[in-house]
Parts: sequence; structure tokens; C-alpha cells
Amino acid sequence: MSMTRRTLVGAAALGATLAAPNIARAQTKHWRMVTSWPKRLPGPGMSAERVAERIRALSGGRLNITVSAAGEVVPAFEVLDAVGGGVAEMGHTASFFWQGKEPAAVFYTTVPFGLTPNEHVAWVDAGGGQALWDELYAPFGVKPFMGGNTGVCMGGWFRREIRSRDDIRGVKIRSLGLGGEVYRRLGAVAQTTPPAEILTSLQTGVLDAAEFVGPGSDIALGLYRVAPMYYAPGFNKPNGTGECIVSLKAWNALEPDMKAIISHACAAEAAFALSEMERLNIEALNALVTQHNVKLMTFPTDLVTAASKEAAGVLADMANRAATARKVHDSYLAFRQRVSAWSDISLRAVLEARG
Repeated sequence: MSMTRRTLVGAAALGATLAAPNIARAQTKHWRMVTSWPKRLPGPGMSAERVAERIRALSGGRLNITVSAAGEVVPAFEVLDAVGGGVAEMGHTASFFWQGKEPAAVFYTTVPFGLTPNEHVAWVDAGGGQALWDELYAPFGVKPFMGGNTGVCMGGWFRREIRSRDDIRGVKIRSLGLGGEVYRRLGAVAQTTPPAEILTSLQTGVLDAAEFVGPGSDIALGLYRVAPMYYAPGFNKPNGTGECIVSLKAWNALEPDMKAIISHACAAEAAFALSEMERLNIEALNALVTQHNVKLMTFPTDLVTAASKEAAGVLADMANRAATARKVHDSYLAFRQRVSAWSDISLRAVLEARG
């Protein structure tokens, strides 16, 4: 039997076509992302979904990531251990959940009276913060990225009015990180309630008040139903960075282009989330006030002043707990001092002029 050249070429082409799906399947990686958020929660929950989708799209389907809400695979406050221990390759969470494991982790979510969102991004991306973050998380077996941001946060939801600094004493408030420690020193009872449990805790009286993030996310939790007084300023959380963590074992096994894809996907979400939250906050705040009879309140001046004094002591005490904490603390505060000089004559001056 004989074959023409055209027949041979056609057969080769057909063979390559049939083999292509198998090659594609062999190259596809499937990862799991565990999160600290209720499923598709506006703000951080959606940031996790978008990071996963960007990675899939940018990789041409070579890396597909399944996103799990808090409690589906691991509880909200066990994401770091799950990723570092190999239960999942990725996680989306907030660094101040790990304050008990590593005191300096809180600097990568927010610090009372600390950096605003844009200032925080400048410190991490251009002020030496990322290198310190990588060093801080290496012992836990993960590589961290900024993977979203809820922006400037509100002070929280309260069931009763706070008229003076003394009124905060004895209040059971959901408040995490260093902000929670500030509240404790003011005499409140700070609690680390997972996001999905905040509303129930308010309804049952386990909590008298709760801070989460801002209107765009808070409205989805329905906190206004039980605690209709919404306080500002969010002195305890002037920033809201969400972190995306990757297992170092999984990260080190990736090709350079895939590492670049993950880095880019996280950076893109960190930028987009701030824009998206501005829109969500505008719309949600209007709905809360006009449709749900929420009362916008301002913390009394003596409370904010007392909180500021306590925050300085909290930061100093934290820095003395470990050498790693001291390094991050010094870098953060030095950057805050430098950037404040510019923010005062730029952003603050513009807002005052506009107002």
C-alpha cells in the first residue's frame, strides 16, 4: 500500500489535533483557595473570587482555582495553617487574624491611627514593606500578597449611643487586631468573632457592638437590623488590606511565568477592590440611611483622644514582643512619619478645601 504526501500530512495534523486536549489536560493545575469570608461577600469575598478568575484567565486555563468560603474546608481563622500545612495551595484572608502567632502580622491589614489605603500600598510596594512581609511569613510556609482592600473602615455598629469615653467601658465589641487591644485598654470587652457569626452574636446579646469594614460589606451582613447606630471615624481600622497567601511549596514548584501571573492577579485585585469598594460604600451608605433608618454617629472627642493615646502604647508594647515585630514596627512608623508630611499638605488640605 502506498500513501500520498497529502495523506501523511493530513494524518499528522489529525493526530496533533486529537492529542492537544490530552496535552492541555496534562498541563492544567487544579488548586484550592480557602478563605475567611462568607461566600461571595461583597468586598473581601468577591476579591477572592476575582483573584481566582484572573489567574485562570491569564494562565489560559493552565491554573484553575476552586474558592471555598469560611467553614467549607477550614474555619475562618485557620486559613494560614491550612495553606502552610498543604490543605490548600492558596488562601484569601486578613493578616491581623494571625496576631497571636506573629504579632507583626497586624501591620499588613491595618493599624489604629495608621496608614490610609494608598499610604499602605506605598509602604508595601515601594517602602520596603513587601520584603519584610515575605520574611515574616516564611516560617509559616506561605508567600503573601496584597489581594484586595476594603478601604477606610467605619468605627462600627452599636446597639446603644456612646456619649463619652466612659460609655465604652464594659461594651462587648467585635474588634480584631491592635484595634481590639485599644478597645480593651479603654475598658471594653473586645472579641474575635468570625464574620459569618457577627449578626447572630449581636442578636443573642453575645455582642453589644461590632466593627467589620465599611457600608459596602457591612450591609450584606445585616448588622443594621440589631445595632442601628453606625459610628465614625474608623480610628481603629483606617485601612482594610486583604491578603492572598500561597503555599511556599506550591509557589516554588511554579514556572516563572505562572509566578508572574499570580503576582499580577493579586496586584490587579488590590487596585480594583479599592475602586469597587468606593462605589459599593456610596450606594450602601445611602441605602442604610434612607431605607433602613440607620443613624450615622460620630465618636465623642474624648473617646478618640483616649484611643489615640492608648494606641501609641499598644504599638510600643507589640514592638517589644519579638525582633521581627520590631523590624516591621520601625519600618511602618518611619514610613507613616514621612508620608504624613505629604498627606497633610495634599489630601487633608484638598478635603478641607473641598468641604
